[in-house]
Amino acid sequence: MSQHAIRNLTRNSSLVEYAEFANSFLSRGMGLMGRKHLPANTGLILYPNNNIHMFFMRFAIDVIFVDRQHQVVGLRENFKPWRPFAGAAKARYTLELPVGVIQQSQTQLGDQLAVVPAIF
Repeated sequence: MSQHAIRNLTRNSSLVEYAEFANSFLSRGMGLMGRKHLPANTGLILYPNNNIHMFFMRFAIDVIFVDRQHQVVGLRENFKPWRPFAGAAKARYTLELPVGVIQQSQTQLGDQLAVVPAIF
């Protein structure tokens, strides 16, 4: 599975260095379910996708919804397990990230993101 770094071009900050792509029906449906935690500096890119749920999750996450132009169209900080749906109608993909990434990177609505191949 390929790994990608996620950058906030507007704020000149890094969100995570190693994000996995979930781009099949099964991988998007599973998301992070079944994992015990999300290690620091890692994440999951759900593509294409504009909503998530937290059923069967074991830990909270930060969630960023991004449109076709890679602009942030939705944010959800510290989204806790067993919560119903969250989404953004205009989103093309969703980023599932460790709690605190949105705050640390100062990501806001309208920010321009970039998903680039990770350098090992």
